Amino acid sequence: MTDDDHPTPQAPPEFGLVQAWWGDGKGKTTAALGMGFRAAGHGYRVHLLQFMKGGAASVEGVRGEYAAIDQVAGFTYEHSGHYGWHGFADGSDDADHAAKARGGLERARDLIEGARDADCSAPLPLDGDAADGVHMLILDEILYAANRGLIDPDDVVALVESKPDGLELVCTGGHERPDYLADVADLVSEVRKERHPIDAGQRARKGTEF
Repeated sequence: MTDDDHPTPQAPPEFGLVQAWWGDGKGKTTAALGMGFRAAGHGYRVHLLQFMKGGAASVEGVRGEYAAIDQVAGFTYEHSGHYGWHGFADGSDDADHAAKARGGLERARDLIEGARDADCSAPLPLDGDAADGVHMLILDEILYAANRGLIDPDDVVALVESKPDGLELVCTGGHERPDYLADVADLVSEVRKERHPIDAGQRARKGTEF
């Protein structure tokens, strides 16, 4: 650790895999965030880009994970989501959702390009711009955006195939199996729902869902 209690920048010795977390159960984003915090704790540079999470009537715009990430050196975040959820009668415009998702895809391309230009096998500045290179990139809910046709699944595959060897890419979201990633993902985890309080009318709760 450094004198200011931040991790010393390190280079991950074995990063470079592609992970896909999908399913109808709760915990996909939570698992990805857990890995992000773990990686940042080792001094690796981590960035979270969230799709589909711009807010909703039952969810505050400021999420607990954002406040937590702000306290961790080397871990940053941004989101490209639109208020509400695509396909729900919440007053939001589906065309706006699609535009935001396409914008997120373009941003993901920029971030991967930045990682390609950087040396992912070397330590990276913990306070550096994410566009200048990261060791782990989490694309939260990108699979949900692809499942709902807001972005083309083929574009997600192209994104995966374009990543540099040393970048750990984590993709989450969606209730439908991302068969389009079958040949390019190294880890595929299905998070299955056995029971969820939302089915009994429980709204998203502060501290667990946001």
